[in-house]
Amino acid sequence: MIQLVSCGHNFVHSDGIRIDRGSGAGNYAFVLFRSKAEVVIDGTAYTVDNNAYILMQPSTPYMYRDLEKPFVNDWFHCEGTELGAYLQQLQLPLDRPAEAAYPASVSRGIMELQNVNWLGGPHRLEIIDLDLRSLLMKLANWRHLPPAQGNAGRYLHQLSEIRSELYRSPQASYSLDELAASVNLSKSYFQHLYKDLFGCSVSSDMINSRLEYAKYLLDNSSLSIGGIAKMCGYENETHFMRQFKKFVSATPSGYRKRK
Repeated sequence: MIQLVSCGHNFVHSDGIRIDRGSGAGNYAFVLFRSKAEVVIDGTAYTVDNNAYILMQPSTPYMYRDLEKPFVNDWFHCEGTELGAYLQQLQLPLDRPAEAAYPASVSRGIMELQNVNWLGGPHRLEIIDLDLRSLLMKLANWRHLPPAQGNAGRYLHQLSEIRSELYRSPQASYSLDELAASVNLSKSYFQHLYKDLFGCSVSSDMINSRLEYAKYLLDNSSLSIGGIAKMCGYENETHFMRQFKKFVSATPSGYRKRK
């Protein structure tokens, strides 16, 4: 069985970050970079853009630090006696940066891992094992797919940048007209391409980015609910509380008290 040690989705580091594991992490470490970063792996330095990832073996020394602020990443650590053989079978790149062909799907997979881990339940470990295997297999499978074709493929980089910006700056207020104009598309065509590429609407990502950041602040700060609402871009606390309850199935206060 593959076990999840820890994970984080949409971690926003406003002042940047430096992670230095000179003796390795002691387990398999995966990082999806959603901001530009410097990565040093076993003495070799790389500059990586958003949508790159690394999958590190337990004893490989590595370091990464921000090259832009705020710095955003998704990550998880996992282990298991079967994991080394499974990765060898998949032929995933280890101990070097690689590009995620479908970064939004990777990010959603890590978000789901986090949610399953939080929810608990009698089958949590089995679900996590299957989800980890699925995510790793998808990464391997995507490496063998041809590049996206047609207009969707043509706009993949630009729309990925927009999506990354939505998650990097959840407090910002963007209109669909502004986002569409930034890539010289009509509003309706922009929405069509976005959903075609990422499997969800722009509005869904806007809401999700704010709520994921809100959950992070609820877990890691003593800010008031009103303060968190403001930091997540909500004009008033009531709207924030209603939206949080609708999509998270708990009030912000209830979510904070769950542990």
